[in-house]
Amino acid sequence: MADCSTFVKADTPGSAPQTSKIDAQSILEEFRHRYTERNALSLAQFKQDAIYMPGANTRSVLHALPFPMVIARGQATTVWSVDGHSYIDFLSEYSAGLYGHSCERIWTAVNNAMKKGWNLGGKNEYEGKLAQMLVERFGNSMDMIRFCNSGTEANLMAIGTAIAYTGKQKILCFLGGYHGSSISFPETSPCYTMNPKYEFVLAPYNDILATDAVVEALPPNSLAAIIVEGMQGAGGCIPGRPDFMQHLQKLASEHGALFILDEVMTSRLAYGGLQSTLGIKPDITTLGKWPGGGFSFGAFGGRHAVMEMLDPSAKKLVHSGTFNNNTISMAGGIEGCNIFDREAVKGLNDLGDTLRQRIADVLKQRLGHRNTSDCNEQANGAVGSAPKIYISGVGSLMNVTFTGANKDILQAIFYHYMLEQGLYVATRGYVALNLETKVEHLDIFVRAIEKFVTDYQDLL
Repeated sequence: MADCSTFVKADTPGSAPQTSKIDAQSILEEFRHRYTERNALSLAQFKQDAIYMPGANTRSVLHALPFPMVIARGQATTVWSVDGHSYIDFLSEYSAGLYGHSCERIWTAVNNAMKKGWNLGGKNEYEGKLAQMLVERFGNSMDMIRFCNSGTEANLMAIGTAIAYTGKQKILCFLGGYHGSSISFPETSPCYTMNPKYEFVLAPYNDILATDAVVEALPPNSLAAIIVEGMQGAGGCIPGRPDFMQHLQKLASEHGALFILDEVMTSRLAYGGLQSTLGIKPDITTLGKWPGGGFSFGAFGGRHAVMEMLDPSAKKLVHSGTFNNNTISMAGGIEGCNIFDREAVKGLNDLGDTLRQRIADVLKQRLGHRNTSDCNEQANGAVGSAPKIYISGVGSLMNVTFTGANKDILQAIFYHYMLEQGLYVATRGYVALNLETKVEHLDIFVRAIEKFVTDYQDLL
């Protein structure tokens, strides 16, 4: 691994304008102007790709203004753009890149599997082993498991299974929830989703009384499932309160519904998933991202009575998919599970807790007020008393979030600022550590936060 000095760009632009009153929009325009000048090759590829792809894009979350940076390669925890700039990767493929960009063990496992062929058209020697490893890891609630190709698919299959199992139709979801590209409930712009026409019912996250009111208003015996994240990932890394999660499980049981826990993002936060820390036992757990070794992967599993409906000999539910058991994801996933053992899980999440606390300390010291959010205090529109910048999350996943009238502008400024410091984060401020992340990388990140808060204190 390269020395830490190689991760810091030599041509970092200067500080923010030294004025008493800073115009946020003007600052953002300056950042975007510099970004355009520094990324000519990315711009050229964007224009070329836009001829054949709407918005030069096939994955909405990667869109960025004025245009997205094009990544050319990665090594360990560093990525390089086509324009030749290097960045410490604090995005980690939105948590799927758990192993960094050059894990030799996974490369070897996948390479060995591919030598035997990769479109075999039948059961293979890897799928049963990976199933056993995941069932044993998530044995708190999982007796059996099935594979698919993404977290989105896993959640669709879980919902479909719940409807078939209960014979009911209503699905309780939560504002700010994200269960994949076609099952999302953003606080803003809900009309832009492509959700299927299931009978979704929405309630506020972490709000027991409001959730009870929503359920009580449903027609009798109509609730098929409750689906929820233990921490809302796309919603800003808002942790679910244990009492709220436990109440949802009880509510599902009382109404003859299945309790589905979406652990696509959160399964990396504890060895048995976040559920092992929340005192809950879901009927179905959905997985995705890291358990496939960094390759396309999804899974859903649960108790025998539910999962046995998917046994082909039962002739109750059909679940197929050409690549469900593809040898690349299966072989990579087996080695990935070996790598991400109890010790590695604890080490990575301890590192994340350290980073989040250090950022919170900087915000408190520099801005003079509390700047953390442990349990959804800023969600559901309740932002009146929220600080303009705060850090939230659990373990190795976190989000730097802005509030107030200029929140979108400030979020964009932060994204470009971090790029200029040689740090790659999501446009929404999302951060995911990977197994190549070291303490020295945290030091660089915290110094960038300190500088950002100092430079733009008038806006915060």
